[in-house]
Amino acid sequence: MKRITYKNSGVDIKSASIFKSKIKPLARSSFRREVLTDIGGFGSFFKLDKSKYKDPVLVSSSDGVGTKLMIAKLANQHDTVGIDAVAMNVNDVLCSGAESLFFLDYIAFTQVKEDVLVNIVKGINDGCRQAGCSLIGGETAQMPGMYREGEYDIAGFCVGVVEKDKIINGSKIKALDLVIGIASSGLHSNGYSLVRKVLGPAEQKKMAAQLLEPTRIYVLPILELLRQYGAGVHGISHITGGAFYDKISRILPKNIDVCIEKNSWRVPEIFRFIQYQGNIDDLEMYHTLNMGIGLVLIVQKEAATGIMKKLSELKLKSWIIGAAVKGNKKVQII
Repeated sequence: MKRITYKNSGVDIKSASIFKSKIKPLARSSFRREVLTDIGGFGSFFKLDKSKYKDPVLVSSSDGVGTKLMIAKLANQHDTVGIDAVAMNVNDVLCSGAESLFFLDYIAFTQVKEDVLVNIVKGINDGCRQAGCSLIGGETAQMPGMYREGEYDIAGFCVGVVEKDKIINGSKIKALDLVIGIASSGLHSNGYSLVRKVLGPAEQKKMAAQLLEPTRIYVLPILELLRQYGAGVHGISHITGGAFYDKISRILPKNIDVCIEKNSWRVPEIFRFIQYQGNIDDLEMYHTLNMGIGLVLIVQKEAATGIMKKLSELKLKSWIIGAAVKGNKKVQII
């Protein structure tokens, strides 16, 4: 009778150990001075420097990359989706005005080549460095039979911190505030089930460079903006799943609407191509994709000029795309 082992059941512990030894130096390069332990323990330690804060509040987020991963597999390009995993979390944490402190990843697969896994972690580490946070741990789970060979899933968890009296939660938004849209780097990481429905595998592969453009990480420039203009920023929304309708309405007070003028910025060609190819109406597009706007700021009217100038200095392209009006917590796109 053949002896059954964990390896011939589909899990190779030795290969996993070799992989982990390769990613340790990558993760260390993102460590802030508050990180107390190396990668590989049962838990990761991060000592919050309380001297930097008066009344710190921790902010957390958990998210994944979604079906964009299927295009990465199709194109055999895996070095950017790790950035997406970080971006989806740190940009969400930023919406409260918080600085990202540390990040943990979760990578699950059945059978994936080691170089693919290393490229994924390189991307995660790159994203953490862009956000100024530390990759302090995570989990690499080999689960035979859960995924088809070559497929994998990535999720992440982020913790940030903000002073309690500087939390941005939308409660200060009022009528006549202006809406500033900040340019995305492309589709970011939402709406890919729709994209894959519209574009066949050959088109996806041909357009892989555009479709796999990593999600822009807004953390460091927006934190710099907030240090100067924080009092004038009443709300921040990360335009991901649900896009303009769901993500902006989430931060509105119950007596305020937002009107977005869809002709106030130039929608990148890739969105128009997807819309044309799929015969998709505007309502569906603006409810699913970011249409070239990755982050929205709702700001005091008097502060808008200074904020727009600062965004330009920070190399972030932006437009005034609408305004807050009296209403009942809804988004109108006109």
